[in-house]
Order: sequence, then C-alpha cells, then structure tokens
Amino acid sequence: MYGNSRQISSGQTGVHERLQATVARHAANVFQKPITDYNRRAFDESMAAWRAAGEAPLILDSGCGVGLSTYHLAASHPEHFVIGLDQSLDRLERKRLWPDEVPQNLILIRADAVDYWRLMLTAKVRPAKHFLLYPNPWPKIGHLGRRWHGHAVFPAMVALGGRLECRSNWRIYIDEFAAALRQLGVTALTTESYAPQDTITPFERKYLASGHGLWRCQADLDSR
Repeated sequence: MYGNSRQISSGQTGVHERLQATVARHAANVFQKPITDYNRRAFDESMAAWRAAGEAPLILDSGCGVGLSTYHLAASHPEHFVIGLDQSLDRLERKRLWPDEVPQNLILIRADAVDYWRLMLTAKVRPAKHFLLYPNPWPKIGHLGRRWHGHAVFPAMVALGGRLECRSNWRIYIDEFAAALRQLGVTALTTESYAPQDTITPFERKYLASGHGLWRCQADLDSR
C-alpha cells in the first residue's frame, strides 16, 4: 500500500522560466476573485472555535487532506490552536487514520484556501506557523499557475506572516517556492533535503516508503 508511489515526471529541469514574471504580475495586482459565502461561514466557524480556545497562538495546516497532519501538529504543539483546512469534505471525514482520541486544540474546516487566506488577511489574523505539506506539484510545464507560488493568491498568503513550512517530494517545487518568496522580499529562509523521523501525513509516509527524496522550505515571513 505504501511503497508504490511513482516518481514525479516533468519536462522541467529547473525553476520555471516564467516564474519571475508571474510572481511580479501577481504582486502588482490585487487578487479580486469574489469570496464565496460557504468560505465566509467556514472562516467564521473556525474563528469562533479559536476564540473559544482563548486565542492561543495559531497554526494553520493548509491542504490538510484527511487531517492526520493536523492531529500531529495539535499533539506536538499543545500550547497552540491548530486549524486544518481542506476543500474536500470527503477527505476531512476520513479520520480512521488517526491513532488516538482527538486533541481539543484543533478544528478541521472545509474551505478553499484561496478564499480563507484572504479572509484571514482582511481580519488581520496572523498565524504563528503555517504548513503547506505536499501540495499537488502540478509538474507539467504549462501548470505553473496551479502551483501555490504561481497562483495569484500567493502574495496574500505571504502577507499573512508567521513561520511558513512547505514540503514536497519534487525538488523543483521547493526551489521555485523559495525563489518566489525571495522575490517578494522574504530574507530569512532555508531549503533542504528532509528525512523526517516520524511521518505526519499519509503522503509523507508513502513517498518515503517508495524511495522518494523529500525537500522542504522554511521561511520567516516577517523577515521582509
């Protein structure tokens, strides 16, 4: 089950040639896609849960899938409140992978990160830490705009601030992610090959079992 993930195949051999122009265009223009009502309701629900928990330092787990990473982050950061965010209700309801009873310092929310991040920014809610764990790499050359660092919402996500960590099994994704952050003025960041002692997502476990290399980018978004 866990050792059959194929290596990423792409026509790219390095950072996308249009990345710099893409990031510059998005930084120069405010992303104005209308925010849907269901995302507003999801945001309000998560903020109410956070306030009920005493507004502890906030961790955002964006694209959390089945929420296993949210569980681990909440268990390892008991002094924080963790919001697990995913657009798929089906994935969020698959809690069978959780090993123990649910920690009290978390909530799982169905919402689109594109809207949720902008709602956070407007409300001036700043995460202490933000995790993007194994986002879809969209490895085709023509799919740059579907990668987070090539999306129009990227400058808004960076503006949230906090400590950001992105992990991927495609080194180019991490190299591009770091390059986009630097272009937006983030000065304190590192990229590295990464071999976790304890896997915290099903993808992380599967990629390691399949012999994939893992990489991560860590950045202090307040260093701009």
